Amino acid sequence: MAGGNPLGLGRDIAIDLGTANTLVYVRGQGVVLNEPSIVAVDMRDGKPVAVGWEAKRMVGRTPNHIKSVRPLKDGVIADFEVCEKMLRYFIQQVHASRWSKPRMVICVPSGITGVEQRAVQDAAEYAGARKPVHIIEEPMAAAIGAGIAVHEPAGNMIVDIGGGTTEVAVISLGGIVVAQSVRVAGDEISQAIGDYVKKEFGLDIGENTAEEIKIQMGSAWRLEEEFTADIGGRDSLTGLPRQIELTTEHVREAIEEPITAIIDALKSTLDRTPPELAADIMENGIVLSGGGALLAGLTQRVTHETGMRSFVAPDPLYAVVLGSGQALENIEAMRGLLTQTGID
Repeated sequence: MAGGNPLGLGRDIAIDLGTANTLVYVRGQGVVLNEPSIVAVDMRDGKPVAVGWEAKRMVGRTPNHIKSVRPLKDGVIADFEVCEKMLRYFIQQVHASRWSKPRMVICVPSGITGVEQRAVQDAAEYAGARKPVHIIEEPMAAAIGAGIAVHEPAGNMIVDIGGGTTEVAVISLGGIVVAQSVRVAGDEISQAIGDYVKKEFGLDIGENTAEEIKIQMGSAWRLEEEFTADIGGRDSLTGLPRQIELTTEHVREAIEEPITAIIDALKSTLDRTPPELAADIMENGIVLSGGGALLAGLTQRVTHETGMRSFVAPDPLYAVVLGSGQALENIEAMRGLLTQTGID
């Protein structure tokens, strides 16, 4: 952890405050923290018992007085107090000095309202960031992190599939030309798996199990080798533990609806793209980033549906935080480029 630097004075930090995970980039060091955006809170006094990985392991396994809270929902803050505590914890992990406040760049979804954006800035300031907290829109950060030359006069399309939101944007000349933010992403896909297993097999499964099925068995296109796995849960009727055999075809059927919603957002963004930029995208292809980009067969599905080449960014999980980090490293050079995205 970065806490060992005795000269951690006024360190600059970039944060990808995600619905599922929070990633922290420290200037000069790179990504130093990647933890789930979950806090276990003791309901008796409101104090956090655990944050991040420790809290994630507790989900669905807590006694009555401890509650697992995810302070962000659909990319925006749902529980301000808990979010501020979580941010404070993460900042303390990487910023050793108590006497100085770090300069901060923080990511927000492109479809966010002014009030929601203000809440993010306030939470970061209360948690110990130096004022003003700079804001960068996620699609722009993802594009920079994916290695796209954002300031060129050429159209590039980025699709960032996170935990709470999917951001689709066409970027040219350092600005977002058209964008769409839909609140269907990784969480919805996991939820769809849980609902499907309950409906088809009468089995209740936990959040973490549904996520594990998504990661290990999820696919958006036919697999070369389909396989099955034994899944354990609680029988909806008897209330007793039971196991079922789930196939990759079942999982594909389960997640069809959220995948279609993501593809529809992509198509409607292409529909609103100026013709010159559409021609550029045809040539450059569609870049996928975020955790959702790791879903097996998603690139084939996108290519099949749009007729355009699509590929996954080099480091999809880290694209947004690396892009924010690059904006932070070159905050002076990028000031002009990022004025439209909130860094001023």
